[in-house]
This record gives sequence, structure tokens and C-alpha cells, in this order.
Amino acid sequence: MISFNYETDFSIENEEQFEDWIAAVIESEGKHEGEINYIFCDDEYLHKINVEYLDHDTLTDIISFDYTVGNELHGDIFVSIERVRDNAADFKVSFDDELKRVMIHGILHYCGYKDKSEKDELLMRSKEDEKVAMFHVER
Repeated sequence: MISFNYETDFSIENEEQFEDWIAAVIESEGKHEGEINYIFCDDEYLHKINVEYLDHDTLTDIISFDYTVGNELHGDIFVSIERVRDNAADFKVSFDDELKRVMIHGILHYCGYKDKSEKDELLMRSKEDEKVAMFHVER
């Protein structure tokens, strides 16, 4: 079950379309959908989590807590809408595309993809592009 929670004034208008897309991405990786919670928030909210749980005193666009069991994906994905807006402007992409990239980034971590080394980061970016493109495909 995929759920969307809002700790800011942002909300997704077409939640069902996003749920279908995320489910299709999970299936495309040979995994099963468990309980996945998206929490959309602002920089301050996510910064507190970053400091408290990860001991990182920095702003970030996403923090994902992975509770996956075997091939069934479970987790909490926190997304700073402020960071997504700023990053979209910095990368000269639409807010919607950057939001999708960040949202699916957490799912890809649950699928086992990493992004700490340059090689892993290149694979992660490639997977993000592949999965964002799936959103536009009619099913």
C-alpha cells in the first residue's frame, strides 16, 4: 500500500496515477509492494530528521528509511518540497519531473541501488531516468 502524507501545504493532485506508477516501477524491478509511506514536508522538518536520525547537519531533498523484508518493499520516504523546487530550478527541469525523480529515488534504494560511489551514482541516475519515463507511458 502506498500512502501520501502532507506536513506542508503541498499535495499531489493525482495520487492514484502516482500510486499506479510507483507500483509499476516496483514490479519492473521484480519486487513486491508492501507499505510505503511518502511524507512531503519542508526543509526545516526534513533537516530535523537528518540531524536527529542520521547525524547530518545539512539540507537534503529526500531521506528514506528502509524496512524492506525480502522482496517486499516497506519504508518511509520523506521529501522536502522546498529542496525539490530549488533543485528543479538549479537543474533546469520541471518541478514535476524533479519530484518524480526524487520520489522514485527512495524506491530504487529499497530495490538495492546505491549512490555513494561514482559508478553507483551513474547507475542510480540511469535508473531514475528509466523509471521517470515510465510515468508517461499509458497503461
